[in-house]
Amino acid sequence: MFFDWDKSDITPEAASILDSAVTAYGNCANVPIMLAGYADRSGKPAYNQGLSERRNASVTDYLTSHGVPGGAISSQGFGENNPRVPTADGVRELQNRRVEITYGPGSGM
Repeated sequence: MFFDWDKSDITPEAASILDSAVTAYGNCANVPIMLAGYADRSGKPAYNQGLSERRNASVTDYLTSHGVPGGAISSQGFGENNPRVPTADGVRELQNRRVEITYGPGSGM
């Protein structure tokens, strides 16, 4: 799921994706969930690291408010590392502003 530039708010489109994630979690017999948060390359690396962590926190808050136990969720922020779309430093790219959600054994940290 993607985020607006310099934001960690859950958009209506992201809420729809997260609603599907909640349903998938319910169908998977309580498997672990791993969140991987990212930022694009605009801004300072240290700021982007914190932004990726705030995005994970927003997703965690949404999931737990919809019945997913917090103990099932682990997360790691990667800042501007591992871009989905390679860009030069300073470039805004929607697909790099994301949180990836994985389920099941091996998803935890």
